Amino acid sequence: MRKKVLFLLTLTGLLVVLSGCTQIDQNITSESTGFWNEYFVYPLSLLIKYFAGLFSESYGLSIVVVTLIIRLILLPLNVKQLKSSKAMQEIQPQLQELRQKYSSKDQKTQQQLQQETMQLFQKNGVNPLAGCFPILLQMPILIAFYHAIVRTQEIETHSFLWFELGAPDPFFIMPLVAAATTFIQQKLMMAGTMDQNPQMKMMLYIMPVMIGIFALNFPAALALYWVVGNLFMIAQTVFIRKPMMKDTETEGAK
Repeated sequence: MRKKVLFLLTLTGLLVVLSGCTQIDQNITSESTGFWNEYFVYPLSLLIKYFAGLFSESYGLSIVVVTLIIRLILLPLNVKQLKSSKAMQEIQPQLQELRQKYSSKDQKTQQQLQQETMQLFQKNGVNPLAGCFPILLQMPILIAFYHAIVRTQEIETHSFLWFELGAPDPFFIMPLVAAATTFIQQKLMMAGTMDQNPQMKMMLYIMPVMIGIFALNFPAALALYWVVGNLFMIAQTVFIRKPMMKDTETEGAK
């Protein structure tokens, strides 16, 4: 688990550093240079402008549509993540037996625990890092989306519902909704695994707070993206994960 967390933190830090090297204070245009600008930020900015043109210059609706498109593109990866979660849940009793068998904290015992755990993963075709890759792939998209929003000049002058897209929500509604939907989405995703994994249970409460704090300071357009994405993930979890986990419970009862 520690290696997994370190791996995630390292890659996340790398993404933040790379994205931070771009001209965050400069408008994104066809003349913007750099790999990040040309292949991530500018295409998203064009996509937002294109759909805004279809919806009578409603950049809020455009962000909703682009968010749904991004989530649909990532859907196969998320389904793979759900299958990995299911496989991990199926071997939890065997993992618990191994932890009890090798409960001693000395180095030799812990090495044996790691070896047999990896053998168990290989035997059942479980990749403990498989669930991380969809999250990692979403990170550059989210960061690029943030850049596209703050660097697309047209968005700054438009409003949607009760808030200005280019400024934080003055009534703090979107940050609260972003935090709440993040909590619900994570709780659904982690159902059945939190008892065996205290770290995941801790993240259930840390992530919503982090998202809420970010949404307080970032443009409301980014909070809108996060809320729509969370609602999509909640629906996906209800319609895909729950039946999948129900099948697992039925098989276990036989």
